[in-house]
Amino acid sequence: MCRQVVLVGGSTRIPKVQRMLQDFFDGKELCKSVNPDEAVAYGAAVMAAKVSGNTDKSVQDVVLHDVTPLSLGVQVKGGVFSVIIPHNTSLPTGNTKRYTTIYGNQFTIRFKVYQGERSKSTYNHLLGDFSIYGIPRAPKGVPSIIVSFEIDADGILKATAGIVSTGKFKKLTITNANGRLSKEEIEKMVEDAEKYKLEDQEFKKKADAYNVLEDCLYKVKNKIKDYNIKKTVSPEILKEMENAIAKMTKWLKNNKAAPIAELQIMKVHLEFVCKPLF
Repeated sequence: MCRQVVLVGGSTRIPKVQRMLQDFFDGKELCKSVNPDEAVAYGAAVMAAKVSGNTDKSVQDVVLHDVTPLSLGVQVKGGVFSVIIPHNTSLPTGNTKRYTTIYGNQFTIRFKVYQGERSKSTYNHLLGDFSIYGIPRAPKGVPSIIVSFEIDADGILKATAGIVSTGKFKKLTITNANGRLSKEEIEKMVEDAEKYKLEDQEFKKKADAYNVLEDCLYKVKNKIKDYNIKKTVSPEILKEMENAIAKMTKWLKNNKAAPIAELQIMKVHLEFVCKPLF
């Protein structure tokens, strides 16, 4: 089967865009025989001909696939957008990701479903949200929650969250009438994602560094409560570690916007002071 890269939309006339597309498809020559402004109408006409039962070979030889115009996913710790189904995935499709709690003894999780390409979820388009209750009481990071996205050929999204240990699940259905974006809005979101790419990478790195430090602090807090640990270290060292944990707890609360380097330095310092715990 002959596969070609067809240009769609006026922006594909820009030489820079064409070079980027060619690089993305490993240097494959772009098809310029179809007017970019007419490409969508051409595809719709072919689809209509197929649906109506037209048996013309020129129609039947064309294979059309609807794709997801933007990535779909959920908001996770730190406001980060976690992609479950990437953009340009052929429909119908589905995918699953595993998540967990961010607090100790967390009973419920609210999942916000977004559509977009930005690292920060609130810069994307909110499609809906749903919550799952009844998570067994456990330390943070222990419960396992499965989130599945399924999109049918009509573009209807079914999001499901399930608690692995209990089998309890919750569903959310999002149709095309649920505030889906227009073609122009989608194009703008794609352009913004490219425009703010470096900013988004910085946001993701900072969120990761903050989460790593927070997890480290949670780990040492739990470890220092261990009765056997208290028997193996001197009261002076124990007091020093407790002071370091208290100071770090206060610092982390008041420095959510701290630079990546500072977050990493604070983690190294905390691990050094609390080394006897491990």
